[in-house]
Amino acid sequence: MCIKTRSTIVRVMAQITTRVEYGIHSLLWLVVAHDTPLSSRYLAKLQGISPSFLAKIFPKLEKAGIVTATGGVRGGYQLAKPPAQISFLEIVDAIEGHKPLFDCQEIRGRCAVFGGKPPAWATGGVCSIHAVMLRAEQSMRDTLAAETLANVAKTVGRKAPAAFPHDIRAWLDTRVSSRGAARRSEAPS
Repeated sequence: MCIKTRSTIVRVMAQITTRVEYGIHSLLWLVVAHDTPLSSRYLAKLQGISPSFLAKIFPKLEKAGIVTATGGVRGGYQLAKPPAQISFLEIVDAIEGHKPLFDCQEIRGRCAVFGGKPPAWATGGVCSIHAVMLRAEQSMRDTLAAETLANVAKTVGRKAPAAFPHDIRAWLDTRVSSRGAARRSEAPS
């Protein structure tokens, strides 16, 4: 049986990128912030990543209806709906698009022993490997659909020290309040 090399399979299956991870972390910080709009710049600083990297993620989340954006001195992003109504699948699809986990290349029909003319048993129906990957993808999508931002926020809350959400909130509040003060001091008199 002819199959893909391990490196090719790993490359094809690596569809969920770090954009999703940083996007989910940012959304968790928005849960902590409650109704306070946060800029993507502050969310990036909080996570130690490039603001331009995160700035590319948030428009996708906004287009999907996961966040809303407000402008102005105190503007930024907020969750567009309660965290219990935001599934991980919705986030993944918003950031990455609905791409298949596995891209079957129909290698089974190109096996060298067939001499360029694969038999019907090697090309008819869904490839056995592809069928396994389709089931795996459906299982993953079902799991992601069942998991919400609220569930994970509760888990993080149980694992983190009690002071952690307060520390994050204080860090964010300092930046949000200084943002308004800095802009007011820059305004012409």
